[in-house]
Amino acid sequence: MSTSTRPPLRLAILISGRGSNMATIARECRQQRIAATVNVVISDRPGVAGITTAQDMGLETQVVSWKTAVDRAAFELALGQVIDTHSPDLVVLAGFMRVLSGPFVERYAGRMINIHPSLLPKYTGLHTHRRALEARDAEHGASVHFVTPELDGGPLILQSQVPVKADDTESTLAARVQATEHVIYPRVVAWIADGRLKWNEGHPLLDGKPLSKPVVEHFDAS
Repeated sequence: MSTSTRPPLRLAILISGRGSNMATIARECRQQRIAATVNVVISDRPGVAGITTAQDMGLETQVVSWKTAVDRAAFELALGQVIDTHSPDLVVLAGFMRVLSGPFVERYAGRMINIHPSLLPKYTGLHTHRRALEARDAEHGASVHFVTPELDGGPLILQSQVPVKADDTESTLAARVQATEHVIYPRVVAWIADGRLKWNEGHPLLDGKPLSKPVVEHFDAS
């Protein structure tokens, strides 16, 4: 349980699909393991499972559809308006599949984080598990990072590492990596909520010290 005496961190969580990381973070907040509240869950796609999950949890939801927007600028204008209505301290991208423009990202500099299913800087973009298998990597994992205009290129915070097994398929490797995401992503949100992780002039500080390389947590092959 979080022992922070700070006001609860206000979260806006952005999703595009099942929202499993969103649900995990929301449960941790509800159980007071993170000193935060989920003020809104926003999807860029209507009818996704994550919105139903959020509604079942009693969370406020909004849909800002990218398909019905005239262009990216119009989509980002609408998205920003919804986010800002809820005055979040932190914007959490949790399986959010839209590439956001530099100016949009800069609006939330130091207040937006993402989780990516690879050991960044390896395998930015899509199909990360397939690419790790094709490269015969011995280890794979996930990375939590601050969002900057460079795609999947912001300062790294925390990474999970899992061994790649000889009989792994894309789906088995993906499932094992996702299980670690549900550990490391809430942990980073908790660090921010407790004031341990801060953004300082374009660089992260953890417990008052510059975070020049990510913290790495190793998981077994089970």
